Amino acid sequence: MSRNQNITDVLMVGATGSIGQLAVRAAQRHGLRPRALVRDMRRAEQLLPGVELVQGDLEDPASLGQAVSGVDAIVLTHGSGGDSRSDARAHVDYGGVRNILQALDGARPRVALMTSIYATRSDIPGATPWKRRSERLLRASGLPYTIVRPGWFDHAAPTQRRLVLEQGGTADGGIARDQIAETLVRSLLTGTALGKSFELIATEGEEPSDWAELFGALKSDESGSVDGVLDPADLPVEAEPRAVRADLDAVRSLNGSGG
Repeated sequence: MSRNQNITDVLMVGATGSIGQLAVRAAQRHGLRPRALVRDMRRAEQLLPGVELVQGDLEDPASLGQAVSGVDAIVLTHGSGGDSRSDARAHVDYGGVRNILQALDGARPRVALMTSIYATRSDIPGATPWKRRSERLLRASGLPYTIVRPGWFDHAAPTQRRLVLEQGGTADGGIARDQIAETLVRSLLTGTALGKSFELIATEGEEPSDWAELFGALKSDESGSVDGVLDPADLPVEAEPRAVRADLDAVRSLNGSGG
């Protein structure tokens, strides 16, 4: 496994969630120092003993400065799954990414973002564009990134350990939570994962033995585009709400990536 840059301190966003906890452990296994962004310190101390904790709220940009300060990388596994608000996806799935990017204030850590296998699918009942919009913010930021779109959590048999990485939004299938966490952390440490967005599922077979080759088989996202390389062209930026377009412009400006 080749590291494309020196990564030691990693901010884990969504660290107390089911995948976030596994990502913290994966980071530790790979010799990284995880720092967990948490709202409830007491609960986090129980779930993540021995892990550096920083209190903050994804919906409060002013509370995020300490969390992002000095980190080499960020893993984002947060989600609005348990939030009953009708606009939770806009505030958490999307707004959380926007607020983290704002808090960086020009710093350039490497980012691994978890979204969803259906992030670009407008034909799925109940689908919303907010995860896709969060991906667009990250690409617009100009930061080094990998975007992982996992399939159905836990819908994989114990013998399905072979990872399948696809692009274009047509994949469907299951994946174990520990496989998602491992892929996110490995993406930070593997040069061939840089600038790529992909769907992730598992099939019958063995664990990956060559992560550089696994990521290397994927197409890179087009430079300057806010969409993944094979994403459907059914959500034009110019047709997006004014606030979403303003966020894209603000993220470009904050991170010095131009227009």
